Amino acid sequence: MNVKESVASIIDDVRERGDAAVREFSARFDGWSPESFLLDRESIDRIVERVDDQALEDIRFVQQQVRRFAEHQRASMTDFEVETLPGVRLGQRHVPVTASGAYVPGGRYPLTASAHMTIVTAKVAGVSRVAACTPPLRGQIPPVTVAAMRMAGADEIYVLGGVHAVAALALGTESIARVNILAGPGNAYVAEAKRQLFGEVGIDLFAGPTEILVIADDSADAFVVAVDLLSQAEHGPDSPAVLITTSAPLAAAVREYIEQLLPGMPTRDYAGPAWRDHGEIHVVGSLDEAYTLADRYAFEHVEVLTAEPRKALDAMRDYGALFLGEKTCVSFGDKVIGTNHVLPTRGAARYTGGLWVGKFLKTVTYQEVTDPAASAMLGEVCGRASRVELFEGHARSGDVRAAKYGEAQLTWKP
Repeated sequence: MNVKESVASIIDDVRERGDAAVREFSARFDGWSPESFLLDRESIDRIVERVDDQALEDIRFVQQQVRRFAEHQRASMTDFEVETLPGVRLGQRHVPVTASGAYVPGGRYPLTASAHMTIVTAKVAGVSRVAACTPPLRGQIPPVTVAAMRMAGADEIYVLGGVHAVAALALGTESIARVNILAGPGNAYVAEAKRQLFGEVGIDLFAGPTEILVIADDSADAFVVAVDLLSQAEHGPDSPAVLITTSAPLAAAVREYIEQLLPGMPTRDYAGPAWRDHGEIHVVGSLDEAYTLADRYAFEHVEVLTAEPRKALDAMRDYGALFLGEKTCVSFGDKVIGTNHVLPTRGAARYTGGLWVGKFLKTVTYQEVTDPAASAMLGEVCGRASRVELFEGHARSGDVRAAKYGEAQLTWKP
C-alpha cells in the first residue's frame, strides 16, 4: 500500500471509529496507549519541571522573538469601513478562526521550534482554542517539546502523532474536538493527510522536504557556504541543497569543503544522501542570472551571500524566505530569529508565502445601505444586471428596493 492509500485508510478508520481507531494506531505505530492522550495541568507542570533551566530560558527568548514579529504582522492588518456612495458603507474585518490544530513533529527530530511557529502565531492572531499534538519520543513524553507547547499558549496538549493525530484534530472524535485549521510540518504521511483533509479543514500549506538555495559571489566565504548547505541537507535524504554562484573558484572550494565536512557530521546518514542525490552547484555569468535561476527554483529558503545582499529584495520574487548576508543564516530562521519557519516547498513559493498571523484570520466583509435613494438606485442597477445573466430572483430583490425606496414600479406581481 503506498503513502496515499495508507493515509486514506487511516483517515477513513478515524472518521468511522473515532477514539478507538486513534488508540489502535497509536499503539501500533508508536507503542503508546496511555489512559488519556490529553495532558492535564498537573502532568504538564511535572513534565516542565524536568526541563533544564537554560532550555526553558532559550524557549522563552525564541518565543518572544516569534511573538514580537507576529504582533507586527497582526498590526499591519487593519479593519476599515468606507462610504463608497452616499449612504453606502462597506467594511472589512479580520476575524480569527475559532480553533486551530498545531502539529509539532517528533520522530527523527523533536522539532520543538514548530511549537513556537504554530501556537504562538495562532495566539497572536486571536485564536481562542489551540489544540496541539506531538508524538511520543521512543515511547516517552518529550519534556522539552511539551514545555515549548505550554509556554507558547496551547490550550490542549496531546501526546499523539502521525496521520491519526492529524485526522483526529480535523474530524473530531469522542475526546478531541475538531479544529478549523491545521498547521505545522510533518513527514510524508502527515503532509499527505493534510492534503487529503483539506476542504474539511483549512491547512497552512502543502509542505515537502526542506530546501536551501545559496546565491553567492566572489565575496562569499566558501566554508560558510558549505556549512550552510549541509545545515539543511541534514533534515533528510530528500532535502535539496543548491548553490548558484558567479565564481568558479568558490564553487570548487565549496565542493571540496562539503566532501571534507560530511564524514564528520553526526547527521551524515541524512545529509550525505541529500547532497549526493539532490545537491547542485551552478556557475552563472552574473548576479542577474543568479536571481533569475533562483526564482525558477522557487525554493523554501534562499541565502544571499553577496557583497550587496539587499539587492535581492528587488530582484527576486519567488522564494519562501530570504536570508540576507553572511551574518544571517537559514538556521536562524528555523530556530531563533522570529520569522515563521513553516514555509512553501516544491515550487509553491511561486504562489504563496509561509505561515503567518494572517493564515489564522478570515478576512470578511460587511455591507450597509442607510440612504433610501442609494438603495433605490442600486436596486435599479441590480435588476438590469441580474436579468442580463437571467437571474430573475436576484433582479426582483433589486426591484422591490427600487420600488419601496424610489419611484420605480414593479412589473411583476406576487
